[in-house]
Amino acid sequence: MRLKDKKVIALVEHDFEDLELWYPILRLQEEGAQVDLVGEKANHKYIGKYGVPAESAFAFSDIEGENYDAILVPGGWAPDKLRRYPEVLKFVRDMDKAKKPIGQICHAGWVLISANILQGKHVTSTPGIKDDMTNAGATWSNEAVVVDGHIISSRRPPDLPAYMKAFADKLAEA
Repeated sequence: MRLKDKKVIALVEHDFEDLELWYPILRLQEEGAQVDLVGEKANHKYIGKYGVPAESAFAFSDIEGENYDAILVPGGWAPDKLRRYPEVLKFVRDMDKAKKPIGQICHAGWVLISANILQGKHVTSTPGIKDDMTNAGATWSNEAVVVDGHIISSRRPPDLPAYMKAFADKLAEA
């Protein structure tokens, strides 16, 4: 269980891409990581795009990012909402400053754009936000997973196995 002492924030908001939230959580838990679902409200049920629920354990205001080893941002339509919370942007900026793993998939790149951390980075995302990513100063590639230092990015659900292998490997190094 190479991740048994690792703590990860998994951000949640309504309309998350179901697989892009749950697959990473389950994959990291398989390796022993503690993954905390964190949303605007604690103990609140959020519903994914396809109806799968996720209940937050904590509210953004309940936690300190420095107490965690990494952060995961799911895709779907949730990132457009998540990027509007100052606490979320602070978590992402703090993780970036500390060089802790930041995982983003699909539309989750919007959160990193709003946190203003993509200048000079090499990333991927859903092709639908390629222009947003490049306009934020990133170099975009159409690959299943791109690792640039501590930022691990991926395109969409079929890429989840490669994405989570890269993320878990980076987290194990941290």
